[in-house]
Amino acid sequence: MYRPCNEAEYRLVEASEFKAWPPRLEGQPIFYPVANLEYAREVNAWNVSDSGRGYVLKFEVDSEWARKYPLQVVGAARHEEWWIPAEDLASLNDHIIGLIELVEVQTRKTS
Repeated sequence: MYRPCNEAEYRLVEASEFKAWPPRLEGQPIFYPVANLEYAREVNAWNVSDSGRGYVLKFEVDSEWARKYPLQVVGAARHEEWWIPAEDLASLNDHIIGLIELVEVQTRKTS
């Protein structure tokens, strides 16, 4: 699974020693990791646009646990994501295998 995130979310993951995702904020009913790096980069462009920097993280989850959440296609065929209810995030964290990994940092290009 991949997760594009902003600076604030990245810092919270870092504070967990890359072991857990932070609770969702008020008004964020789902946590939606995406299925591929290409889509993660597309979504992360919004973080870069908003704040000048965005992060793409990668993590592995126990496949038996993840089966409860079928992939959702939300546009083009590559736009696949899981919709994990906020109340299931602690359980997701319990099923992460290894550590959450920083794949890349994207920054706003300056001329």
